[in-house]
This record gives sequence, structure tokens and C-alpha cells, in this order.
Amino acid sequence: MNGLHLKTFLTSNLDVDEEEIDSLVANCRVMQVNKETFLLQKGEHCRHTFFVEKGLLRQYSIDERGKEHILSFAPENWFVTDRESAYFNQPSAYYIQALEDSHVVLIDDDFIQRLSQKIPKFTEFNNRLLHNHIRQQQHRINLLLSAVAEDRYLQFVAMYPDILLRVPQAMIASYLGITPESLSRVRKELARKNSKR
Repeated sequence: MNGLHLKTFLTSNLDVDEEEIDSLVANCRVMQVNKETFLLQKGEHCRHTFFVEKGLLRQYSIDERGKEHILSFAPENWFVTDRESAYFNQPSAYYIQALEDSHVVLIDDDFIQRLSQKIPKFTEFNNRLLHNHIRQQQHRINLLLSAVAEDRYLQFVAMYPDILLRVPQAMIASYLGITPESLSRVRKELARKNSKR
């Protein structure tokens, strides 16, 4: 399974022949990690971007009171990293943990450089991915600052439609910045509204 899904992801988005990236992807390290395994812990330096071929990861922090705050989930075909740590050589403030048994490709800066040199159109694609990530983060910050819990939940469902049944309700609440009790009320209210249609 060495990079098979990553290769498929790249060829489907870049419109290039598989042979062009075979040798590059073949050199990527693929980790099989068990559920609850940490790929990154607070205080460590993040050296990779993680591409999820199978499974589910989460990125989160823990505040001084011991409360978890989930920044993102990464299901299949998603990337996750701590950009501040990886690109500015800072100790990480985050944890990246497997929520399921997972297959993860470790992507380092050398791989990005080689891919950019061999396939120039990758640079434009990578920039688009980065700008889309920034756009999503801005939208999420705005939701956390101004939206009611129901709107936050509906946005979560739109962004992560396939993981609602894969993570505990408490983790969804953490991502939304609300209590599990509030999330339960939101879901009941949405179910009530839908039953009236």
C-alpha cells in the first residue's frame, strides 16, 4: 500500500501520468498506526505533513485547565500538520493522534521540492490547497466568533459528512466549541425540525 492512495490523489488532481510520480511516491514512508497512537505531541517538532490513506486523525490542543480543543479532523485523503512547527521550527502546541487504525504517508519538505521540480504544475496545485486551507480556517474562525451552535454543527456536517458516526459526540462538541449537552440539544432540535417536513 506504499503511497498508493497518495499517488491516486496526485494523478487525479494534477492530470499527470502515474510514471511521473511513481519513483517519488515510492520513497515516501507509510506508517501503519494503531488507534490512539500519537504522530505528534506537544513540545515536539513537527517534521512532516501527514496524508491519511486509511483511517482518521485529529489535531488538538489541551489548555491549562486540561480541556481539549480539537482544531481539525483528517479522514481519508486529507492532509494534517502543524505548520508553525514544521515551517517555523517551533515546538508544537498540538497533538496529532489516530482515532482509528490508520495508514498515513509521511511527507517531508524534500518530497515537496522534488515533486515541484519534476512536475511544475504541482506548485500551483499546492498553492491552491494552501489557500483553500486558509479560507476554511478563516470561515471556521468566523463561525466560532459569530455563529450559533446549530449553524456551526451544520457546517461541520457539510465539511465532514463521513465521520459523524466515527467520532464520539464529545469530540464533535470540542471541535464546535460547545458542550456535549449543547450539541445534544442542537441535534434533537434539528431532528424535530426535519420530522415536521
